[in-house]
Amino acid sequence: MTQALESTRAIPASLAQRRSAGGLKFVLAGLVLIGVVVFLMVQATVTTGAYYMTVSEVQEERASLVGERVRVSGQVVPGSEAWDAQEVTLRFSIQDESGAQLPVVFFGPRPDNFQRAAEAIAEGTMLPDGSFQANDLLLKCPSRYEEQPEEVYVQSTR
Repeated sequence: MTQALESTRAIPASLAQRRSAGGLKFVLAGLVLIGVVVFLMVQATVTTGAYYMTVSEVQEERASLVGERVRVSGQVVPGSEAWDAQEVTLRFSIQDESGAQLPVVFFGPRPDNFQRAAEAIAEGTMLPDGSFQANDLLLKCPSRYEEQPEEVYVQSTR
Protein backbone atom coordinates (compact mmCIF):
# COMPACT_ATOMS: atom_id res chain seq x y z
CA MET A 1 0.00 0.00 0.00
CA THR A 2 2.91 2.28 0.61
CA GLN A 3 4.03 1.85 -2.96
CA ALA A 4 0.58 2.79 -4.20
CA LEU A 5 0.67 6.01 -2.19
CA GLU A 6 4.14 6.89 -3.41
CA SER A 7 3.17 6.29 -7.02
CA THR A 8 0.09 8.49 -6.67
CA ARG A 9 2.21 11.24 -5.17
CA ALA A 10 4.61 11.08 -8.12
CA ILE A 11 1.80 11.80 -10.59
CA PRO A 12 0.79 15.14 -9.09
CA ALA A 13 4.45 16.19 -8.91
CA SER A 14 4.88 15.57 -12.66
CA LEU A 15 1.61 17.42 -13.32
CA ALA A 16 2.92 20.33 -11.28
CA GLN A 17 6.12 20.36 -13.37
CA ARG A 18 4.09 20.31 -16.59
CA ARG A 19 1.86 23.11 -15.31
CA SER A 20 4.81 25.30 -14.37
CA ALA A 21 6.45 24.61 -17.73
CA GLY A 22 3.16 25.39 -19.49
CA GLY A 23 2.77 28.59 -17.46
CA LEU A 24 6.30 29.62 -18.39
CA LYS A 25 5.48 29.07 -22.07
CA PHE A 26 2.44 31.35 -21.78
CA VAL A 27 4.47 34.04 -20.03
CA LEU A 28 7.19 33.88 -22.69
CA ALA A 29 4.62 33.94 -25.49
CA GLY A 30 2.94 36.95 -23.87
CA LEU A 31 6.26 38.80 -23.60
CA VAL A 32 7.08 38.06 -27.23
CA LEU A 33 3.64 39.28 -28.29
CA ILE A 34 4.03 42.51 -26.30
CA GLY A 35 7.48 43.02 -27.83
CA VAL A 36 6.09 42.60 -31.35
CA VAL A 37 3.25 45.04 -30.69
CA VAL A 38 5.65 47.67 -29.29
CA PHE A 39 7.99 47.20 -32.25
CA LEU A 40 5.14 47.62 -34.73
CA MET A 41 3.89 50.75 -32.96
CA VAL A 42 7.35 52.34 -33.02
CA GLN A 43 7.84 51.36 -36.67
CA ALA A 44 4.47 52.83 -37.65
CA THR A 45 5.24 56.07 -35.83
CA VAL A 46 8.62 56.41 -37.52
CA THR A 47 7.42 55.61 -41.04
CA THR A 48 4.10 57.43 -41.00
CA GLY A 49 4.67 60.11 -38.42
CA ALA A 50 3.98 63.73 -39.15
CA TYR A 51 7.64 64.54 -39.60
CA TYR A 52 8.49 67.28 -42.05
CA MET A 53 11.63 69.13 -43.04
CA THR A 54 12.15 72.86 -42.77
CA VAL A 55 12.88 74.96 -45.84
CA SER A 56 16.51 75.36 -44.72
CA GLU A 57 16.95 71.59 -44.38
CA VAL A 58 15.53 71.05 -47.87
CA GLN A 59 17.82 73.73 -49.32
CA GLU A 60 20.88 72.16 -47.66
CA GLU A 61 20.09 68.67 -48.95
CA ARG A 62 18.53 69.74 -52.25
CA ALA A 63 20.88 67.71 -54.48
CA SER A 64 20.23 64.44 -52.64
CA LEU A 65 16.47 65.03 -52.46
CA VAL A 66 15.80 65.40 -56.21
CA GLY A 67 13.11 62.89 -57.14
CA GLU A 68 12.60 61.82 -53.51
CA ARG A 69 9.26 62.12 -51.71
CA VAL A 70 9.59 64.84 -49.07
CA ARG A 71 7.32 66.70 -46.65
CA VAL A 72 8.30 70.32 -46.06
CA SER A 73 6.74 73.02 -43.90
CA GLY A 74 7.01 76.78 -43.96
CA GLN A 75 5.24 80.09 -43.77
CA VAL A 76 3.54 81.18 -47.01
CA VAL A 77 5.45 84.18 -48.37
CA PRO A 78 2.97 87.05 -48.73
CA GLY A 79 2.53 88.15 -52.35
CA SER A 80 4.25 85.08 -53.80
CA GLU A 81 1.05 83.48 -55.10
CA ALA A 82 0.73 83.04 -58.87
CA TRP A 83 -2.50 81.29 -59.93
CA ASP A 84 -2.94 80.12 -63.54
CA ALA A 85 -6.61 79.18 -63.97
CA GLN A 86 -6.17 77.83 -67.51
CA GLU A 87 -3.45 75.35 -66.50
CA VAL A 88 -4.96 74.89 -63.02
CA THR A 89 -1.56 75.55 -61.49
CA LEU A 90 -0.75 77.31 -58.24
CA ARG A 91 2.77 78.63 -57.64
CA PHE A 92 3.89 80.17 -54.38
CA SER A 93 6.87 80.25 -52.03
CA ILE A 94 7.30 79.18 -48.44
CA GLN A 95 9.97 80.25 -45.98
CA ASP A 96 11.18 79.33 -42.52
CA GLU A 97 12.49 81.37 -39.60
CA SER A 98 15.92 81.76 -41.20
CA GLY A 99 14.36 83.46 -44.23
CA ALA A 100 15.28 80.67 -46.67
CA GLN A 101 12.63 80.39 -49.38
CA LEU A 102 11.44 77.46 -51.48
CA PRO A 103 9.30 77.86 -54.62
CA VAL A 104 6.37 75.43 -54.68
CA VAL A 105 4.23 74.38 -57.65
CA PHE A 106 0.89 72.64 -57.14
CA PHE A 107 -1.22 71.27 -60.00
CA GLY A 108 -4.84 71.33 -58.92
CA PRO A 109 -7.64 73.59 -57.82
CA ARG A 110 -6.63 76.63 -55.83
CA PRO A 111 -7.90 76.28 -52.26
CA ASP A 112 -10.55 78.89 -51.50
CA ASN A 113 -8.80 80.13 -48.40
CA PHE A 114 -5.28 80.26 -49.82
CA GLN A 115 -5.10 84.05 -49.32
CA ARG A 116 -5.52 83.51 -45.58
CA ALA A 117 -3.01 80.64 -45.36
CA ALA A 118 -0.39 81.34 -42.75
CA GLU A 119 1.51 78.06 -43.02
CA ALA A 120 1.70 75.28 -45.59
CA ILE A 121 2.89 71.71 -45.28
CA ALA A 122 3.61 70.39 -48.75
CA GLU A 123 4.28 66.75 -49.59
CA GLY A 124 5.81 65.96 -52.94
CA THR A 125 9.13 65.79 -54.78
CA MET A 126 12.09 68.08 -55.34
CA LEU A 127 12.64 69.04 -58.95
CA PRO A 128 16.11 69.42 -60.54
CA ASP A 129 15.56 73.18 -60.98
CA GLY A 130 15.34 73.64 -57.18
CA SER A 131 11.58 74.03 -56.97
CA PHE A 132 9.22 71.71 -55.14
CA GLN A 133 6.30 69.95 -56.81
CA ALA A 134 3.60 69.40 -54.22
CA ASN A 135 1.19 66.50 -54.59
CA ASP A 136 -0.54 67.22 -51.28
CA LEU A 137 -1.02 70.52 -49.45
CA LEU A 138 -2.08 71.06 -45.87
CA LEU A 139 -2.84 74.73 -45.27
CA LYS A 140 -3.09 76.19 -41.81
CA CYS A 141 -5.26 79.26 -41.78
CA PRO A 142 -6.24 81.45 -38.84
CA SER A 143 -9.91 81.08 -38.05
CA ARG A 144 -12.14 84.02 -37.24
CA TYR A 145 -13.80 82.26 -34.34
CA GLU A 146 -11.21 79.94 -32.87
CA GLU A 147 -7.74 80.36 -31.45
CA GLN A 148 -6.42 77.25 -33.23
CA PRO A 149 -5.69 77.59 -36.95
CA GLU A 150 -8.07 75.94 -39.38
CA GLU A 151 -6.51 73.19 -41.52
CA VAL A 152 -7.40 72.56 -45.17
CA TYR A 153 -6.09 69.53 -47.09
CA VAL A 154 -6.01 69.35 -50.92
CA GLN A 155 -4.50 66.88 -53.39
CA SER A 156 -2.90 67.45 -56.76
CA THR A 157 -4.80 66.50 -59.91
CA ARG A 158 -1.68 65.37 -61.80
